[in-house]
Amino acid sequence: MGTLGGLVLSASDRINRRGIYLGRRSTKIHAALYRWSNGRLGASVTGWPRARILLLDHVGAKSGIQRTSPVIFQQVDGVLAVAASKAGQPDNPAWFYNLRANPDTTIRLGSETRSVRARVASDAEWERLWPGFAAAFPAFETYRTNAGTRRIPIIVLDPR
Repeated sequence: MGTLGGLVLSASDRINRRGIYLGRRSTKIHAALYRWSNGRLGASVTGWPRARILLLDHVGAKSGIQRTSPVIFQQVDGVLAVAASKAGQPDNPAWFYNLRANPDTTIRLGSETRSVRARVASDAEWERLWPGFAAAFPAFETYRTNAGTRRIPIIVLDPR
């Protein structure tokens, strides 16, 4: 782990232990930079180049409002997946519920937009995919511990 990567993990851990989740506060800026630069900015977690980020579109389950969330993804054996970690908070992120209500959506990888259908990974898929998330961004193991009894869902994004 490089110095910058260590600082990112340390700051993230301190913020999360205080119950502060910055996701929704920084999402709009992150998504705008990602789109503007066609994924050249905001495509990975600072200091962790294997923690790659895509933009996930979702429609509010209750509000019907279109939203976009930058999320870390893994691609293993052609399976594209995201983890609903919410930085280890005790509840799932809103986008998880939005995708369950409206699974047909789009993602953006760099300059490419893809149509996908979201589904919760099976137990076997979860066991195969989770190590990749933890290897790409070790904070996922801290998130897993902090989440307590909540098993962090992994969402598979199947092409459609």
